[in-house]
Amino acid sequence: MTTVHTPYHPGELAAQTLAGLRDRADHSGRSIRSTIPPVAGRFLTERRMLVVGAAAPDGRVWTTQLAGAPGFLQAADERTMTVAALPSGHDPLAAVLAGPAQVGTIALDPAGRRRMRLNGRSAPDRRGGLVITAEQVVANCPKYIQRRTPMDRPDAGAPRVVAAGQALSTVQQLTAATVDTFFVATVGPDGSVDASHRGGFPGFLRATAPDRLCWPEYPGNSMFMTLGNLELDPRTGLLLPDWETGGALLVTGEARTDWSAEARAGIPGAQRMVELTVTGVLELADATPLTWTDPEYSPANPPTAE
Repeated sequence: MTTVHTPYHPGELAAQTLAGLRDRADHSGRSIRSTIPPVAGRFLTERRMLVVGAAAPDGRVWTTQLAGAPGFLQAADERTMTVAALPSGHDPLAAVLAGPAQVGTIALDPAGRRRMRLNGRSAPDRRGGLVITAEQVVANCPKYIQRRTPMDRPDAGAPRVVAAGQALSTVQQLTAATVDTFFVATVGPDGSVDASHRGGFPGFLRATAPDRLCWPEYPGNSMFMTLGNLELDPRTGLLLPDWETGGALLVTGEARTDWSAEARAGIPGAQRMVELTVTGVLELADATPLTWTDPEYSPANPPTAE
């Protein structure tokens, strides 16, 4: 009997089957590596930001961002990425990243509409940074990335907490409704963490209540790494970056996917819907020393619902 190898875990296989895209997923799965190709290593050295997702000591999943000058990310070898940055003490991931942790990361190039996922095992390097051993490396397509160019902010202060709570304030709900990009971290069955990108026109992410966010899932690479994790573990963390000020809104909670046609009815481009029940919110000012130019929206963005 022939054993068919698959890079996917049972949750991902279930999500691919529910979507009717198992064949496409098998084709896309060939791009999942356990090593960093030389071209990806060069890509890392040019980046200014890294998105990081992990589970905090209390088990809740959060997503944050790290930033630095070009070269703060390096491929030390084909299995190792170094990061010359750590979260501030206010960050919910500061404690977990002070020791060994499973992390999901995305190195993003908004200007070139490029992104690279690297998921693996992180450890502090005792020099104020991280060493991440790669377990999954995926180069994703440019869909839904808004083109932006980073700018240094010479007057940037240290990160500070603006607000913290268990639900979204009215202002934070309005903020969510204006974003064109957010990042989502989820957890796999073996404790592995994945971080992914979501983009669209402002309004594609909606706050339907102080403790509810929802968004459409547009056609992607058919791997279903995010939704596959959610089939098995609802813990989720979102990062909503403020590209204009350098601030950030971090949200944690539990998410579920609604695969029904009724849920996506009237939502252009939606293949399915995800709803997040919010259990924690942290709003940071000066989360990063970078700001970014106004967006040039991706031509792949579907229109938002009226």
